[in-house]
Amino acid sequence: WVLWAMERSQHARKGRRLLPLLLCCLAAVALVPLTPVSLLGRLWSSATVRLRGSAEPAGSPPLLIGHGYDIHRLAPVGEPGVQPLVIGGVPIAWDPAEPELGVVAHSDGDVVTHAVVDAIFGALHLPDIGEFFPDTDPRWQGASSAVFADEANRQLEIRGYVVSNVDITVVAQRPKLQKYKPAMVWNLEKAFGARGRTNVKARTHENVDAVGEGRALECHVVVLLKKVS
Repeated sequence: WVLWAMERSQHARKGRRLLPLLLCCLAAVALVPLTPVSLLGRLWSSATVRLRGSAEPAGSPPLLIGHGYDIHRLAPVGEPGVQPLVIGGVPIAWDPAEPELGVVAHSDGDVVTHAVVDAIFGALHLPDIGEFFPDTDPRWQGASSAVFADEANRQLEIRGYVVSNVDITVVAQRPKLQKYKPAMVWNLEKAFGARGRTNVKARTHENVDAVGEGRALECHVVVLLKKVS
């Protein structure tokens, strides 16, 4: 700015034009603390960070949508870290002709309940389920997914939302899950509400990748939350 002013002053017809230019330079220097970068820093430092358990801000949207996902490797029951197969709160029995497999998991490894909880956390703009219940914490070793569901419901209540609709897709090559779906729906409606608006779909993975080869199972969930208070 100073060099620019000096250069312009050389072309000035009268020396008195130098003074306004220098004043402009001084004004520009004074505004340096308010450049976009520094201004952004000030705004960032003064922003309020919403902690876990804080209430939803005023003007919250009437509807929120969240997506949840979970996947677990399958392994023979009895191996270290393998939990009996439970999906949507329902113990799953294997065909006698097939080897009994469980899920490799830190907690109970219920892919459906975990994915629903993760979807709720996502809709509420909260950290994922792994941050709430890390697999490095011994407190959650073999823990029931009911504990996770209770925390999701607590977060919903704090923010004034309820679960309005749940759409679930379980992907597993085996075992077949069709006969278990009504019991899953009953358990999930009891845990999260949305009675009459909870849907469980089950499909295979067409023999593709680890899920299709029967070495893992996964779940996708979409939830719709409704503001009630």
